Amino acid sequence: MDKPHAPATDRNREPILDVLRERFADRREVLEIGSGTGQHAAYFAAALPWLRWQASDVAGNLPGIRLWLDDAGLPNTPAPIEVDMRHPWPEPRFDAVFSANTLHIMGWPQVQRLFAELGARLPAGGLLTVYGPFNYGGQFTSDSNARFDASLRAGNPASGLRDFEAVDLLAAAAGLALLEDRAMPANNRCISWRRGPATRA
Repeated sequence: MDKPHAPATDRNREPILDVLRERFADRREVLEIGSGTGQHAAYFAAALPWLRWQASDVAGNLPGIRLWLDDAGLPNTPAPIEVDMRHPWPEPRFDAVFSANTLHIMGWPQVQRLFAELGARLPAGGLLTVYGPFNYGGQFTSDSNARFDASLRAGNPASGLRDFEAVDLLAAAAGLALLEDRAMPANNRCISWRRGPATRA
């Protein structure tokens, strides 16, 4: 089996890393939701060696993630675990959560469950950072995002770009306060929330 490869990951990893270096500077245990190919896990764990980077995804993606992690041979990447919004979660320990390009793939009920689970599991002061495209005020921020949304919905009507305001309401209901909403290349965003009282950066 060849290692899976997503070209977009090679393009977005440096801008995301800039955010994670800042946000996760005082973190120790990170759970990545939806590790996909495993490229981000291997790259970020190598660049942020003080973090224990726990990759996770649905069962079918775990073999490809293992290939990337095994090839990297890093001491801070345990074996990937199954985390599926349709099933009970395992009980990993973490003080931060990262997820890239997942909210527009999940159906809305799964997005709701994700935030409910994080509200129950993130400790006080725990961080969530999410990367991907979002709508604002119910509007697309670019023609390319509108086309991307149409292609997603053509493949799966339950998927599609999420409205930032709706996601932020889920976060607030889970006890997560917005820290930062940072513009990223290619009409993406990197959004961070903290569990417990926080102020906007």
